[in-house]
This record gives sequence, C-alpha cells and structure tokens, in this order.
Amino acid sequence: MPGENLTRREAADRAAVVTTSTYDVVLDLRGETTFGSTTTIRFAATEGATTFVDLLAESVHRITLNGAQVPTSAFDGARIGLDGLAADNELVVEATCRFMNTGEGLHRFVDPVDGEVYLYSQFEVADSRRVFAVFEQPDLKASYTFTVTAPEHWTVVSNSPVAETTTADGATTWRFAPTEIISSYLTAIVAGPYHGVHGELTSRDGRTIPLGVYCRASLAEYLDAEEIMAITRAGFAFYEEAFDRPYPFTKYDQLFVPEFNAGAMENAGAVTFLENYVFRSKVPQATVERRAVTILHELAHMWFGDLVTMRWWNDLWLNESFAEYASHLATAEATRWRSAWTTFSSLEKTWAYNQDQLPSTHPVVAPIDDLEDVEVNFDGITYAKGASVLKQLVAWVGRDEFLTGVQRYFAKHAYRNTELRDLLVELEATSGRDLTAWSALWLEQAGVTLLRPEITLAEDGTIADFAIRQEAPAEHPTLRPHRLVVSGYDIVGDAEQDGESARLERTVRAELDVRGERTEVAEFVGIRRPDLVLVNDEDLAYAKIRLDETSLATATNHLGGFADSLPRSLVLTAAWDMTRDGEWSARQFLDLALRAVATESDSTVVMVLLRQVATALESYVAPQAREDVAAQVTGRLLELARAAAPGSDTQLQLLRSLAAHVRSGEHLDVLSGVLRDGGEVHGLAGLAVDTDLRWTLLQGLVAGGRAGEDEIAAELERDNTATGQQQAARARAMVPTAAKKQTAWSDVVECDTLPNAVQSNVIAGFTHVHDRRLLAPFVERYFDVIEDIWAERTNEMAQNIVVGLYPGRLAGLSEEVGVDVVAATRQWLETHAEAPAALRRLVVENLDGAERAVRAQAADRR
Repeated sequence: MPGENLTRREAADRAAVVTTSTYDVVLDLRGETTFGSTTTIRFAATEGATTFVDLLAESVHRITLNGAQVPTSAFDGARIGLDGLAADNELVVEATCRFMNTGEGLHRFVDPVDGEVYLYSQFEVADSRRVFAVFEQPDLKASYTFTVTAPEHWTVVSNSPVAETTTADGATTWRFAPTEIISSYLTAIVAGPYHGVHGELTSRDGRTIPLGVYCRASLAEYLDAEEIMAITRAGFAFYEEAFDRPYPFTKYDQLFVPEFNAGAMENAGAVTFLENYVFRSKVPQATVERRAVTILHELAHMWFGDLVTMRWWNDLWLNESFAEYASHLATAEATRWRSAWTTFSSLEKTWAYNQDQLPSTHPVVAPIDDLEDVEVNFDGITYAKGASVLKQLVAWVGRDEFLTGVQRYFAKHAYRNTELRDLLVELEATSGRDLTAWSALWLEQAGVTLLRPEITLAEDGTIADFAIRQEAPAEHPTLRPHRLVVSGYDIVGDAEQDGESARLERTVRAELDVRGERTEVAEFVGIRRPDLVLVNDEDLAYAKIRLDETSLATATNHLGGFADSLPRSLVLTAAWDMTRDGEWSARQFLDLALRAVATESDSTVVMVLLRQVATALESYVAPQAREDVAAQVTGRLLELARAAAPGSDTQLQLLRSLAAHVRSGEHLDVLSGVLRDGGEVHGLAGLAVDTDLRWTLLQGLVAGGRAGEDEIAAELERDNTATGQQQAARARAMVPTAAKKQTAWSDVVECDTLPNAVQSNVIAGFTHVHDRRLLAPFVERYFDVIEDIWAERTNEMAQNIVVGLYPGRLAGLSEEVGVDVVAATRQWLETHAEAPAALRRLVVENLDGAERAVRAQAADRR
C-alpha cells in the first residue's frame, strides 16, 4: 500500500515541521469485525507546511483540520495528507477500523470455553495507526487520553488509571486519565471480561503504585498472581535503587493475553505478556525462570524505552539490549534465580553468536531506513549481542561508573528522545574513558571473533608459553579488545570413573585485556599445565571460544565435575559452535550433550542442550546415518528419562524431547502406554501426565503414524480450549500423508483466515516429518508464492510463513528427494534481485542455515 512503509527520511522531515502535544482517542469496541475510532490531535507546526498523519482503517468518514472540512479523499488507505498547517493545529479524524487476528493492531479473540471476547493492542513497530490516526514515529511523543465504550461486563485497561466511568444501555464508557509524555507505540488498550488480581507497592518517593495482574476468566485458576507481583516488587526495588529514579508512571498492570506474537510488550503502565506464561500444566523451571526474566525485562523498559525513548529505530538496541542486560542483572541479584547469568550465557549469547554469523548480520546500531527494516530487526543482535556488549562494557568501565552514567542519562533526558551519543556522553563523564573507539568497534561493526588458546609445554610438563589468538572472519575482519578471565581447572578425585566422582576444581585464574591477534598470558607460564584451560571463564567477553585438544578431552570425560553451571555451559557452547562450524561431528556432539544432560542440574542448560540435540539430529547428522542415530538418541533419551529423579524437571524435558524424535515401534509403544496408563507403569515414576504433556505425547504418536484424526478429535474434546484447538491444528498438520500436508499448506498459504497462533502451529506441524519426501512437492511452490505473501499479508504473518515454511529440512537430501534446496534458494535470490530487502534478508538467512547443514553433514560423514 502506498505510504505504509514509512522511511527514516520521511520521519525526519515530518519531525522538523510537527511538534505533537495531545491526543484524545475515542473508541467504540462493541462491534464484531470493526470498531469506531475518533481521534483529536493537537500539535504545533511550521506555519504553511504540508505533512501527513498515519492511519490504516476500513474507511474514513470525516476529517477536520482547524475546524475546516478536509475531503476524505485525502486518505489514501495509509495516510491522510494535511496542507496549509497553522502554528497551532487541531485535527479530528472519524474512522472505522478493523479488528485483527494477526496479533497486530487491536487483536480480537473469542474464547472457545465460554464464548467471551477478549481484545488487546500490540502497536510496536507501527500499528497504533490501525486503531487511531497518529503521527506514527517514536520521536513525536505526546500525552494520550483514551475514552473507550465496551460491553458493561468487560474490564478495560489502558496506560493510565480510570478517571471516570458511565454506564447506559448495557455498555460502559471508560475515560482514562491523560498519560505521561510517551511514544504512540507504547500506548495500550486491553478489553474484555479479564480476571484481575490487585495489589500495590510503595515507590521510593513514597507514592503508592497500584498493581494489577490479569488473564482470561477461563484461565483464572492457573494465574499465580502473587508470585508475579513478588517478582515485580523485587524488580521495582532493584531498579529504583540502581537507576536512582522512582518509577516514572502512575500504575503497573501486567496482562496475559491470548494469541500474542512476542514474549511481552512494554506498554507504559500496562505491559502485555504471552499467555503461555499462565501455566496450566507443569512446565520446566527454565520456563518459570524465563517468565521472571521477561517480567523484569519489561519493567526495565519503563525507564529505558518508555521514560527515555530512541529517536528512530536504528537505536532500537538502546531499548532492548539495555533491558536484556538489566533484567538478567536484576534476576541474578534480586530473585531466587541466582544463576541467571548461566541462563544468559547458554540461551541469549548462543542466539547472538548464531545471528552474528549470518550473512545478514549487522552492527548493534543497525542502519534502519524504513519500517520494513526494523520489523525483521528484533533479532539476536539487537537483544542478545547488544546486552553481551553492555556486559563487557560494565566489566571495562566498572559497574558503579556504568550505573551512575545511566542515572545521569535518565535525569537529563526524561520523557524525551535520544540517540546513541547521548548515552555515551554520560558514560564517558562517569568513567573517565573515551568511548568513541569502543563504540566504533563494538556497536558500529558487525561480526564475532574467535579466541583460541595456544599452549606450549616445556619438557617437565610445565607451560613454557601461553597466548590467546584472536581470529576474525574474512567478511568482518575487525579484531576487538576483550576484558576476560582465563582459568585452569584440574581433575580432583577418582578420574577413572568417567567423571562420576571426579571434580573439576579451578586452580588458577587470570583476568586480563586481550588485544589484537595474539595476547600473552604471563600468569600461566611456569605452572603445571591444568587439565582444562577455559578462555572467557565467567563469560565477561563476547567472543566464540575454542578448547585445546587436552581440555576438550577433559571436558568430554568430566563435564559433570564443574561445581558451577556457568563454566559447564561455556564448554558446551564451545562444543556446539565447533559442531555448527563443521570442526566436530554431529555424532560427537550428540554423545557429549546426552552425557551432559545426565548430570546437568540447570534447567535452562538442559533445555538448550535438548534443542541442540534436535538440530544436530535433524539437520547436521549425515543423512545416510540419520535413522540409525535417531534410534540411538531416542533410546538414550528414554533411558535418561527413566533414570531421572521421579517427577523432576529433567524427566519432563527428556520425555518431551523423546516424543519429538521417536520413530521406532518400541518407543512409540512407550508413548502410547504413557498416554494411556501414566508414567509409573512404563518406568517413569512420578511423571504427571497433564493436559499439555498429553498433547506432546499424542503429537509424537501422530508424527510416527500411530494416531490420527480420531485420537486428535478425542483429545480436543477433553481440552476444547484455545490451547487445545491450537495443539489439535498442529497435530492434524503432523499426520504423515500427502493429503494432510496439502491441507495444511492450503490453510496457511492459499487462505488468510487463520489466527496468528493457529497459523504458527499449523506451520510447525506441517514441517514436522520423519519421511522428508512428503515436503519435496512444496519446494517449488514455496518459492513461487513468497513474494506475493510478503506483499499481501501483514508483516508478522508474512514472516512466519517465509521462515516457517522454508524447506530447510531437505538440505543435503537432493539425491533422496530429487530437490536441491540450496540451489533452488540461490536461484530465487538471483532472479529476484528487486524483491523487498526485508524479504531477501529472510531468504538469505534461510539459505545460510541450509548451507551450514550441508557442511555439518559433510563433517559428520567424515
């Protein structure tokens, strides 16, 4: 649509002539497909200037500017042109807007349990324009007053407290107090018969801050609101002290909403969360911890992102990287999850390293020319690499100096917009360091370097020379300075029992700056060579690492000997990276990972390992060996699940992993038996076969050809909820027949009526196959449709299709299935040079994954 993709240049030009003041937004939400929207915007402008306001609406009924009628033809479907502006202006736009089912704009959901309607808004990046007329860019901040009419029995929540309500004819009109000065993407409307639990806390300035925790009425029994508020109170106390600034808004509501696309969204005073964080069944502790980190991530945004906001989306990292760093800091120091930095290392940094090795990698401060650029930029660089770089910066300048600089930044720029330099100025002032060179190397250059130990021994076994060599990829040749720790660990105890009783004890530690290609480590020279040398122990630096041959052998045999989870996670990350780079075979990694799972106590490390096991098995093992290896892996997973502590977190994760990979009749018998009889009879004592685990087991049976429509329908009758419907859709798409795959393809590609959450599940079920020949007929069709999908669907829905339906599972199987996915992808890129840049980026990333799989398969074959 013309004008829908706002460019940075257009935004800068508009900000040069417009200064926004207030919005009055009146919404009538009683419709089924559309709703009424009337917006009054007051703004200053350069007298006589021309500009535009953004709106994506079904229709516009009336436009007035300074009391004069503007023809509705000024609305082109995405923008309303405004001419002859005065110094002070009042624009009124009356429109009809459409409810969405894509998780963008104002999303409408009907609960199958009770037939009730639930609404929530999701406006980042640029979807507030789907609900009201707006200058849709982050640097045109304003105060917003919302007035909402809805059914009388609903609850309506917005950014501010309710100022007044009136009820008539079965409807209630809610008028909210004006908001503080915020960006439009941070505004929020959540409406429906939500169940709420209320509390309060006292801010450091003495104010009472009301707290609310909400979910759908049919999930109320599962809402652990007190736990959520306890984490929130801990976060408030931590951040108000660390930032030396009271909470900047008047209330704090947290709302768990259906069919949400992201983990959460930092709407000022009204944060929305993925509904999966209301746990209706047992989940791994990794998920419970992730919810805590997410709660604290969004709370950090109230200061960094909401109080002070980026000027344009190229500084998105100022929001996300800071919140990611701060949330892990707060989790580790203010909650019971003291090993949060292990979680960060195993989960977030692995994501960053993977993203930073893609051809599409970009600097932390990314070039963002338009909205399409930023839509695909919520990635491992913006979140995880940026947070890793901040962690490195804190180690370099000092924590106290860093936080003092942040405090000054908030004090100077409250309720305003900033750029990167504004933060660096304050950090330079408090640390006494010139950060220009640091910024150029870490924030303005892409790529990740690799650190490798080089050890030379003397005849007596002591270390004669120790150095760290830094290597950079050819496409990103910049070498960076690193503040890091190098440690030596020795085996203590019985080394002959495969690590069962042996410990790895740290016997030497050196903290130093690594610069350039080669850095000497003098502290290790002259000592007996440790059994394991770990570069970047304590995980201060952002860099890939390697283990020397002796250390790798020690780690393989004694990985469970580490007392702390962080060094163990670092070793596993290095092993995984070697596997992805084709330096180590997938089967070697599978052996190490499954041995590690047997003794690992950290739930997140177990979760990450099992994800990596899945990738190694499904993509990196040589295709000719895959079925045999799959049988071995699933057999080992079942053994480990039976050996795990009854009812334990690890037992649950192992059984879930087994269900995802099971092929053999024997193991399918186990899944069927556990689903029918429970775990006790099948060697899984203490296992609670609850609602969500039943779906996992059934889906394993469906993919293995042991269950079909009758069993899916029966399970849906047991669990006819929104989640049940989504899981049933996934299961039906898993049925291993050509006809069912065609139905799933048609539902996603040829129709556009599926809600976002159902579409995601159908895509996941479609691609989950053991016989990959079922996917071969769709390769050519995929490349035929993706450009049209990109043009016709909303960004969120299009991205899900382009990434989710990519036939990467066929990489390396050209002889077996008759289709060369790598060649087909390269051909599309060659023949579609003019395709939108954001679409091409996703295809390039898909291609990189396929090429990496082929290389890893070759290494495994060797």
